[in-house]
Amino acid sequence: MSAEVFELKSLNSPDEVRRFEKGKVELVRVGGATVGRATFEPGWRWSTCVKPIAKTDSCQAAHYGYVISGTLATRMDNGTEKIARAGDVLNIPPGHDGWVVGNEEVVLIDFQGMLDYAKKSQ
Repeated sequence: MSAEVFELKSLNSPDEVRRFEKGKVELVRVGGATVGRATFEPGWRWSTCVKPIAKTDSCQAAHYGYVISGTLATRMDNGTEKIARAGDVLNIPPGHDGWVVGNEEVVLIDFQGMLDYAKKSQ
């Protein structure tokens, strides 16, 4: 029988912070999962701010999360486009670009896709 472990961590004291042009991701590891809080400033776009780190044509991370503030546009590689706003829950498969719409920063909690997001190669 395995013992249950009670874990509690705060994104206000993250295990790791990854910074990139016009944004950052704060990460905590809990229960074997990595949860991230992404903050994207106005003017942030994945294809210009994170692509140089990822070295892929589009974002290959899947995202399952909750938008706390701001407006985020996402375009899939197939051309499908959606807009997520504060209060929205999103599920974005791999193969997309994303960008901040307007002058308010986007803050979102991602429960799935942040393990390797914007991780610089060693």
